[in-house]
Amino acid sequence: MWTKETIHELVTRQKQYFRTNETLDIDWRIRQLKRLKTALSLYEDDLIAALMSDLGRSETEAYLADIGSVIMEINETIQGLKRWARPELHLSGLACFPSIFTRVYKMPYGTSLIISPFNFPVMLSIGPLAAAIAGGNTAVIKASSKSPATTKALQKILSDIFPEEYVAVVDGGHDIADLCLEERFDKIFYTGSPKVGSHVMEMASHNLTPVALELGGETGNWAIVRKDAEIFDAARKIAFFKIMNSGQICINVNQVAVEESIAEEFIDCLKSEIGRQIGTDPLTNPEYPHLINHDAYDKCAAQAAEYADRIYCGGHGDPDTLRFEPTVIYPVGTDEEIVKHELFSPLLPVVPYKEDEEDALLDIIASREHGLAFYLFTTDKARAKEIMTTQQYGGGCINEVCLHLMVKGVPFNGTGHSGMGAYHGEWGFREFTHPQTVLTGSTRFNLPLREHPYSGLEGDWKLKALKIFQR
Repeated sequence: MWTKETIHELVTRQKQYFRTNETLDIDWRIRQLKRLKTALSLYEDDLIAALMSDLGRSETEAYLADIGSVIMEINETIQGLKRWARPELHLSGLACFPSIFTRVYKMPYGTSLIISPFNFPVMLSIGPLAAAIAGGNTAVIKASSKSPATTKALQKILSDIFPEEYVAVVDGGHDIADLCLEERFDKIFYTGSPKVGSHVMEMASHNLTPVALELGGETGNWAIVRKDAEIFDAARKIAFFKIMNSGQICINVNQVAVEESIAEEFIDCLKSEIGRQIGTDPLTNPEYPHLINHDAYDKCAAQAAEYADRIYCGGHGDPDTLRFEPTVIYPVGTDEEIVKHELFSPLLPVVPYKEDEEDALLDIIASREHGLAFYLFTTDKARAKEIMTTQQYGGGCINEVCLHLMVKGVPFNGTGHSGMGAYHGEWGFREFTHPQTVLTGSTRFNLPLREHPYSGLEGDWKLKALKIFQR
């Protein structure tokens, strides 16, 4: 059981370990990343069993979304780290003469705190950890109490390969998270809701600790299916994504806006695709994940009951297994409560809109909190570019869902209520390092331009010279 005293002792030991400078060596960091990758493979069965216990996820989905994706990210980090960590060399410029060279070192922050969520408890713990290791930091992971089996598995795995003064996993609820936040960490990485994100920022502000936040977005992620879209393709991909993890995904489609002339055809395809992919009775399909706990189930069931008269398909659940069917709700207006907040469930409101009111729809979306993701289905490339480059969101796809998360070399995160900072690959390395500029001065040929006096003839020629150098 963690207490204020034991957490403080842990953080103190991590700070002392960081000051040994062992984590600064790039080759040493790469060795730790390789150990982490090997451990994920060795303990793969344990992690899959834990994800099944916590979320009811099948082996394939667990590997696809949690284990395999983070192994890919570690591989990218191992391959690129020496290049990313190389100091940048800059010419100092005439204004700094006789200095010739200035270097930018990528320095670790020190001791980091990673607060991970329940929905992807492996990927969203190990992914930020890989970035922290790459940056040369020590790390305390506060894992979610809502996914206890995975938290226990992570504790076993990481304690087997790393000493606690380097990497440690802390379990417990919000009270334990607050005890961690009271400590003076050097970097905090939090994944979760905007409400808790603002609390994390407030706590971090007491020590002026820099934070990175990955948040779902207060009003959820929109998908728009235009009249010219490939309707079946859009329905197939949206159905797949809504089924995954029972909709408990921060970048999932929260609501779909469909041009009204194709809306009924779209929801027919959506219903058909849900049945094809997960069966006509998802509640008895062992491959279909469940909601994380009874509170999440009850919230989902209550929201579905409010729209019982507009449920097109789904709408049933089993409180014993915590499974709730993928549920299409149609029609829903843009001003209704269900499309004004993140659902984090298998409910999918479908909003029909008139073709000539597309700009008004985009204005409504833009007026709400920025989503973590945005999806557009259309065959009009020019219109796609116009929409995707004028809306504000974390990241997104045209005629696809979620795969932008898997692309090497690109950043991932949101903006505003959907997050701040960025990570994955080199962007994660940057997130966990501070660019430290160091100019190398000269002991010879120094000119007295910057020194007093600034008056008289001497001051006049200094000013003229400065205006030349600093023009």
